Amino acid sequence: MATASLVLSDDSTLSRLDRGLLRLEVRLALLSGLAVFALMILAVFSVGGRNILQSPLPGYVDWIEQAMPLIAFMGISYVMREGGHIRMDILVGQLRGRALYLVEMITTMAVLVLMLLLLWGAWEHFVRSFDFNAPMWSSDSSMDIGLPIWPAKLLVPVAFAVLCVRLCLQIWGFARATVTGQAIGVPLIADAAQQAAMEAEQLGGHD
Repeated sequence: MATASLVLSDDSTLSRLDRGLLRLEVRLALLSGLAVFALMILAVFSVGGRNILQSPLPGYVDWIEQAMPLIAFMGISYVMREGGHIRMDILVGQLRGRALYLVEMITTMAVLVLMLLLLWGAWEHFVRSFDFNAPMWSSDSSMDIGLPIWPAKLLVPVAFAVLCVRLCLQIWGFARATVTGQAIGVPLIADAAQQAAMEAEQLGGHD
């Protein structure tokens, strides 16, 4: 299914940066999907081992803990670019043109401030877990098989940093749109006709 938004592109620097960051976001989203698939395979081995060999996969819960940041965070920037996050747009949905772009810019700036605070907190959380002088560079580990936890904690600030870059590009895009009236590199909500055309074009590519 097509998303409910579309992102316009041109030859501007903003658009080139948007497409460049998109390539990274797609790879991170793919990594998140592969983590889900890997957990499914681990679940099969764990359940199969319990039922057939009377021995579940050792450290199954530990591996789930390691994969959670991959699943939960690595795709958020891609979804932000596509305008796929759940949002309350009862009021914003009534706006059009420059007024809409101005409000979107202000709300995106508020989200950026929040994400910068979360990025700082996530980084500090990682720093407390990482220790060059400790075995496996970890000052803490998982409960069952002793996996170092710092790699999982590092993924969170990495994902948040990519999202902050995306938010900066969107603020730039909305500010540019407020001045010029043309929105480039930001998600635009498609109406019903546009959504139908997008879905028809996407389905047509599978013939």
